[in-house]
Amino acid sequence: MPHANCPEHAPEPRPPAPRPAASGPEPGQGSGAPADLYTCPMHPEVVQRGPGACPICGMALEPVLPSAAEAPNPELVAFERRLRWATALTVPLVLLAMARMVPGLGWLEGGGAWLAGLVEAALAVPVVLGAGAPFFTRAVASLRARRPNMFTLIALGTGAALAFSLLALLVPGALPHGLGGHGGGPPLFFEAAAVITTLVLLGQVLELRARASTQGAIRTLLRLAPPVARRLEPDGRERDVPLDQVAVGDRLRVRPGEAVPVDGEVLEGRSAVDESLLTGEPLPVDKAPGSAVTGGTLNRSGALVIEARRVGAQTLLARIIRRVGEAQRSRAPVQRLVDRVSAVFVPAVLGVALGTAVVWATLGPEPRAAYAVLNAVAVLIIACPCALGLATPMSVIGGVGRGAEHGILVRDAAALEALAAMDFLLLDKTGTLTEGRPALGAVEAFGGPPDEALALAAALERASEHPIAHAVVEGATARGLTLPEVTDFEAEAGLGVSGRVGGRPLWIGSPAWLAAQGIDTAPVAERVRALRATGATVVLLGGREGVLALLSVVDPIKPGAREVVEGLAADGVRVALLTGDGRPTAEVVARALGITEVHAEVLPDQKADVVARLQRAGRRVGMAGDGINDAPALAQADVGIAMGTGADAAIESAPVTLVRGTVEGLGRARRLGRLTAANLRQNLVFAFAYNVLGIPIAAGALYPAFGLLLSPIVAAAAMALSSVSVIANARRLGRARL
Repeated sequence: MPHANCPEHAPEPRPPAPRPAASGPEPGQGSGAPADLYTCPMHPEVVQRGPGACPICGMALEPVLPSAAEAPNPELVAFERRLRWATALTVPLVLLAMARMVPGLGWLEGGGAWLAGLVEAALAVPVVLGAGAPFFTRAVASLRARRPNMFTLIALGTGAALAFSLLALLVPGALPHGLGGHGGGPPLFFEAAAVITTLVLLGQVLELRARASTQGAIRTLLRLAPPVARRLEPDGRERDVPLDQVAVGDRLRVRPGEAVPVDGEVLEGRSAVDESLLTGEPLPVDKAPGSAVTGGTLNRSGALVIEARRVGAQTLLARIIRRVGEAQRSRAPVQRLVDRVSAVFVPAVLGVALGTAVVWATLGPEPRAAYAVLNAVAVLIIACPCALGLATPMSVIGGVGRGAEHGILVRDAAALEALAAMDFLLLDKTGTLTEGRPALGAVEAFGGPPDEALALAAALERASEHPIAHAVVEGATARGLTLPEVTDFEAEAGLGVSGRVGGRPLWIGSPAWLAAQGIDTAPVAERVRALRATGATVVLLGGREGVLALLSVVDPIKPGAREVVEGLAADGVRVALLTGDGRPTAEVVARALGITEVHAEVLPDQKADVVARLQRAGRRVGMAGDGINDAPALAQADVGIAMGTGADAAIESAPVTLVRGTVEGLGRARRLGRLTAANLRQNLVFAFAYNVLGIPIAAGALYPAFGLLLSPIVAAAAMALSSVSVIANARRLGRARL
């Protein structure tokens, strides 16, 4: 691509701040996220200090950033304690209720039945109102907020069963004439209310455990950074210091087998560093003086001395953790459908439950009141929308976490859906399909020694961050050339750079740009075409007297690039090359990769126009580039994919970032999007189908034809298992092969 430096010299974008609390604490070291903020997985806009319940849906809040150690969840501990003593009271209650149903037990008839009912009440009330107190607390909060939720239905169901039973036991005369239970006693549903409460508690425990397990990806990342670093003091001594005391510029020793504490540059030593847990790439990377190292990676063999360049919340690992956490709390676009359904779902269920009670009380068989209560309670319990609410967040958390394990950073859930829907992918050449580390090839001077021309070119390019500029400078350095000073340096994005050496104006850039500066490039046009036909990128050095030199740069294609392009095409994605390089060079690369569509000699701002044109044609467009010169196209695309080996700003510049920058990551990102979208659809279909089928059955739709009714106890068990099933399905993403 023609070199430029404008976007590359722009200030690095500031990382997004963590979501603030009402009076939030200062961000902690490492992730930059406050350590004691909690949020709701279904409603990420809800953030508060410390654990609690969501005021919208009533679900237990979870930490914005989990700790590296799996500390006990206070909500889970509390629910486990409630479940234990609820079970201890419910078991004898159920046995007593079963005995009351057995005919011929004289001590449970007449007055004995009333005493048995009194014992049942003594066992049931602590379970429903004691162990189940959080359900009623959250139900009241939902009604105050005018946002009825699953706990509204649970509290109404268990409360109605308990209240009816107490009324029947204590004031039997208030019941309709002729209404009786087993053995002639009043109809009691104490065991149903207690068992439902216990099963819902069990469901909450299982759900909290499953939700905690979905944070494994972030915990794995948090554990990568060591708690201390070995600092070399100015007096020559070495001492271990906490990681939050390391400052930029500190010299640190990293011994074999230790994790690199911060982002830095190697000053001394050579080693192989394992970056697999951060990037997903299995092979260790050789490091030598001048090499960059990343905090959280593992030093395998030799000892290194590094200089800290980024610490705390500015390290790559911290930004990755922040990015993963934000993505896991984001909402998928399909969640809008769920929100619309949920807005009317609970009021509709309340209406169905009331209608069920009225129909059974007026048209049902005797005892009508008992049937009315049982079926209305069954409707309330089975219709709890917990599975529906968990369907999309759990899939998003699973997909984002799995992507992080493979070095695929996703900004939000919308990016996952866009990856799945993408049917057209535009690929930049330099740094995306090629290594992005061009090497200087031919240097052909006109009117002077080649080394003199190369020294002038390298002096101009020294101020540029572009890979081609690096190749020119490295070529001059390798030849031991002394570079003159440059004044009045200017750069024009995507075209070239200019400056003065000894008062002499010079330009270096693409042939077209030099021609636009009034420099005659016709004498070298044929040579430019010949070099481009071999796949080389050609830049010209020019002055007022004309073209001074021609420099070619070759950038090898990344291994496996052709296989990835073929795999994407087989998956229904049309692939095209979009580059600022000359057409001959671009077509050589395209032919090698099996790409038939080439957009060449496209300036950075024009790349976004190509994306927009495809979008107007109905395409869902992805764009993969280095995140710098390709920024306009990355922003315009339905999903931008930045290669993390470009600039540090790449992580902040696109919805998807491939940390390692390997071309295989493109195929993995596509598979991640497809798998997550499929998992999300499965969860939604399951949750919708469960409620659509379960509510009519609970209301008694099968009774006229088959005599079948759904017990509230069975409804409670099904409701609890439905939530766990949705979470278990989402957890499959953690084992998905990318």
